[in-house]
Amino acid sequence: MILPIVGYGDPVLRKVGEEITPEYPNLKETIANMYETMYNAYGVGLAAQQVGLNIRLFVIDTTPFGEDEDLPLEVQSQLIGFKRTFINAKMLKEEGELWSFNEGCLSIPDVREEVYRNERITIEYCDENFNVKTEVFDGLIARVIQHEYDHIEGILFTDLISTLKRQLNKKKLQNIMDGKARPDYRMKFCNKKGR
Repeated sequence: MILPIVGYGDPVLRKVGEEITPEYPNLKETIANMYETMYNAYGVGLAAQQVGLNIRLFVIDTTPFGEDEDLPLEVQSQLIGFKRTFINAKMLKEEGELWSFNEGCLSIPDVREEVYRNERITIEYCDENFNVKTEVFDGLIARVIQHEYDHIEGILFTDLISTLKRQLNKKKLQNIMDGKARPDYRMKFCNKKGR
């Protein structure tokens, strides 16, 4: 089922997610709905907070990035088919050089800015079957994971841009809160009933 995506300004986007257990109600259905919602909005990642749930869960599928012919073939092949579910994730290490990439967010439509992140991460998480994993990722995969991990920590990519850039985007952000944004997917706005 495609869920409405929570828009910028909703308090749930600022909450640190709570850990869950395998007994979390309808977990498999929730994960399936999140993937369906992400694909419907042409996203590469979606955190539970973005569908109104305050839990430590996010999903990613970097395949759309892998279809970018400007990337080296080796990078494309890493990105295509990289699909993961992260439950109760803990960032253990962020290292390497900071590098810039133009990021956007399904909860913040029509706003894109350069964000600096570390090139390599080590993260511990449970997969959808609650198998605990510790893995190292780099490049665009690490970036997508960092972006979604920030969501479960109550952080948005707009928090990571300069004060000037935030000021320049102030009107767009207010329009999202007021329900004036018109993306091609269903949203729930904090100051207006969903569309």
